[in-house]
Amino acid sequence: MRPLHHPSIDDVTPEAILHALSDPERVTILAEIAGRDCATACSAFAAIGQRVIPKSSLSQHFKVLREAGLIRSKRQGVEIRNASRCAEVEVRFPGLIAAIMNAYGRNPTPPA
Repeated sequence: MRPLHHPSIDDVTPEAILHALSDPERVTILAEIAGRDCATACSAFAAIGQRVIPKSSLSQHFKVLREAGLIRSKRQGVEIRNASRCAEVEVRFPGLIAAIMNAYGRNPTPPA
């Protein structure tokens, strides 16, 4: 299996973040991941709202979020678990993710 690419926080760019969050489905995925206190399997996002997302599309969404530096993915057996990197991004680009999420009407605040 190929290793999963995770950019260093120093290599994360606002352009990559804006591109990744230009898709409402990716915004929903990130909001759900950021709102959980543990890593979540990709399969948990097979349906967003009333829409079922094909596996190939879901894989692409996770790849874009991962390569933008917004999530960290880790293989566990046959699953890939995803965790938010929003705290790291917030240190580098204060308020960017919150502003984008607020524009979509999503709550970017992780659980306490």
